Amino acid sequence: MPMTLRLKEFCLMCALMILGARLFAVQGQGSDESDFPKYKTGFAANIKLGIDLYKALKPKYKEFVHIQPIALEDSVMPFVRLVEEPGDDPARPERKVFISSGFVDLMNNVAHAKAIDTVEKGYFSKYLILLSKETGETALAELPKLSDKRFWSDDMMNEQLSNFNQMVGMVVAIKLSHYYLGHYKKYSDRLRTSDNKVVPINTLLTPAEWDEALKLGSINALNCGFGVEGVKALYDSIEQMPHRPPWTLSFLPAEAQVKKIKRSLEKTERDFFAGKTE
Repeated sequence: MPMTLRLKEFCLMCALMILGARLFAVQGQGSDESDFPKYKTGFAANIKLGIDLYKALKPKYKEFVHIQPIALEDSVMPFVRLVEEPGDDPARPERKVFISSGFVDLMNNVAHAKAIDTVEKGYFSKYLILLSKETGETALAELPKLSDKRFWSDDMMNEQLSNFNQMVGMVVAIKLSHYYLGHYKKYSDRLRTSDNKVVPINTLLTPAEWDEALKLGSINALNCGFGVEGVKALYDSIEQMPHRPPWTLSFLPAEAQVKKIKRSLEKTERDFFAGKTE
């Protein structure tokens, strides 16, 4: 093999490793990397999660989304948004869900804080006060007392990973549903302002549209083996914030009633396991 080709492959590998580290390294800027382990939610894991969601969709829905529906964006602002780009086939654009590195940090933090709350009661509520002060203009601060060895036990990390997968699976599945339910097409010309700022689709949906997306998205996630407990924790975290930062609109409509949403998720899960969903 020519040396120039080997050099190019080596450079490409290095670039991918650096990108993966930047997007998915554990938050905790300023901490020594030897202080505690890394989360198990790297680049490949998130991509695979999206592919699994695609595979679990009904055939009639698959034509509306890309086979690899999760794309990654290097931004400290926590967000998850819909992006349609031209594809190889002009008649079939690539419709994906873009998640930011800040989104991954947020999911890791909330998932871990919820797990830590099982050994230190009140930890989750205290963290939410700190989280409500995050503007999204800078990287999220690390969790309090993160160097505590109790917070990095195998059981704790398994719980954190389970919470993370459930949250990301549900959030992305709900977002994907806006493509095959026609919501994206309906609102696509309003998803950016005149000065090119992104408008969360949750600010445009009717209550009925949100409920529809919640149901079909959760069925998609359930078909992948993701339960509803994780996303319930995420919605609880937003509802319990003393002040909701603007970035929370990426996850919940401003007027959404979390108690009602949780009841809906629980019913969908019961119906799913009882074989009552399509």
